[in-house]
Amino acid sequence: LKWIVCTMVAVQFLAFYLVKDLPWKWVFCVNHSMTLAIHEISHNTAFGNNRARWNRWFAIFANLPIGLPYSASFKRYHLDHHRYLGGDGVDVDIPTDFEGWFFCTRLRKLFWIMFQPLFYAIRPLCINPKPISQLELINVAIQLTFNALLYWTWGAKPLVYMMMGSMLGMGLHPISGHFIAEHYMFLKGHETYSYYGSLNLLTFNVGYHNEHHDFPSIPGRRLPV
Repeated sequence: LKWIVCTMVAVQFLAFYLVKDLPWKWVFCVNHSMTLAIHEISHNTAFGNNRARWNRWFAIFANLPIGLPYSASFKRYHLDHHRYLGGDGVDVDIPTDFEGWFFCTRLRKLFWIMFQPLFYAIRPLCINPKPISQLELINVAIQLTFNALLYWTWGAKPLVYMMMGSMLGMGLHPISGHFIAEHYMFLKGHETYSYYGSLNLLTFNVGYHNEHHDFPSIPGRRLPV
């Protein structure tokens, strides 16, 4: 996981350099796999549970090409998702009753999918807000500093490329359908579902979702075993 994440970050840094001279219409990419790498790291699978702090800092490093400082906050709320799966008021990974009621037409559902990253970010603040931690402030400071240096070094296009990639990668892109499928209740009482197709090669095996909830500390590459 460590080497894959470092390679992904390096590839994105190279992409930042390459897009700086492109016409604006080509400034476009996908950042989905990087967000799932942060999901993996949030379970201490990069350096193990004995080096939890190393995992925190590595997640902040993996956060750099995404543009939005969220890795520290994600871990705090995502662990509640595992402890209280489907629990009203504590599991903020699951859409609220209001979201299910309001986004009920095709056009509204499309809007919800397109802007899913924003709903994912705002939902915890509305349902279960927690005091801001020191690590979250550090995450914000490092990310904003990186964004400013990126803009100062290569201009606005790499910054837009990064932000658009994150919005698309976690929003309207087809691979983001797993955000819905993983916890959509097709059958009452069954709150998690797994997917065993080839897209797991791009998503750190997050499709093995029943298995992941049974063994959250097992790295994704070992779940098929």
